[in-house]
Amino acid sequence: MKKLFIPLVAIAVLTGCKTANVSDGKTSVTIKQNKNFVAAYKTIKADDLKKNLYVIASDEMEGRDTGSPGQKKAGEYIINYYKSLGISYPKVLNSYYQKVPSEFMKKRGGGNLPDSENILAFIEGNEKPEEIVVISAHYDHVGTKKGVVYNGADDDGSGTVAVMEIAKAFQEAKKAGKGPKRSILFLHVTGEEHGLFGSEYYSDNPVFPLANTVVDLNIDMIGRDDPANRGKQYVYVIGSDMLSSELKVINEAANKRTNNLELNYKYDDLNDPQQLYYRSDHYNFAKHNIPVAFFFDGIHEDYHKPTDKPDKIDYPLLEKRTQLVFTTAWDIANRAERIVVDRK
Repeated sequence: MKKLFIPLVAIAVLTGCKTANVSDGKTSVTIKQNKNFVAAYKTIKADDLKKNLYVIASDEMEGRDTGSPGQKKAGEYIINYYKSLGISYPKVLNSYYQKVPSEFMKKRGGGNLPDSENILAFIEGNEKPEEIVVISAHYDHVGTKKGVVYNGADDDGSGTVAVMEIAKAFQEAKKAGKGPKRSILFLHVTGEEHGLFGSEYYSDNPVFPLANTVVDLNIDMIGRDDPANRGKQYVYVIGSDMLSSELKVINEAANKRTNNLELNYKYDDLNDPQQLYYRSDHYNFAKHNIPVAFFFDGIHEDYHKPTDKPDKIDYPLLEKRTQLVFTTAWDIANRAERIVVDRK
């Protein structure tokens, strides 16, 4: 996550065709449980998240600074993973890469950063392919300083591998003949740590029209806990009711039908001094009136330090948070109508 300088008990997934009803008093949703969802959901596993994260956040990737050889190596690993699953890229790109030019970043305070790339993988919807659900995470970190690698396992290796694992779950459903109604864009953005550059470039140069973009579910640090929530089964959810009266309700329904984490809305206060609503890649969608939800674990003691290593990740909790984002995305991708944008 971009740095800012400023003065319950789990519930097992249902396996029958049952429903969950959740309401905020104004909006309610009913979500059907079905075997196709359950089969896809069960493919999200802590061991697989761990396997990928130990590569993404290894010393070999040299801290994944924007445009660096280490980041490009991490990008190649991500792309090879998608190829192994049979998940391709948006046809209009002719590759998994969307180039983010050095000049674009330089004009926005990016100094002398070299050219870099966003990585895009894509599953086309089978009923409403023109409507796009975006699931995003940044795969850059802060690099190597004085010979010390800043591995960035939580920031944002955890989000990176979560997006990869969610893609696998949707692809498993597609292979079973139950792919999503709407298209899913798995968006790995670059340049976040230097100024949200990759997501800004995408929103300025969208591969799919922003008018057709239903939501951005952004994952930035979901592998640890912060001091205020030590040992809790929780996740911060930021911005889910800023632009849509439905998104927060959908996410809460998804949570109740799966792991029933404690959803913490502390940072939905726009006056909070951390200003987290503006500090990760979802904001470059929100500023275009696209509903967003930002999933986050908080500021912990290893944030932006070389001690943010993969052996400190809580993998069972990472699994549960990843499952929550997948379940939320599943509902949004498969519901009859796209979620409303009814707030400013």
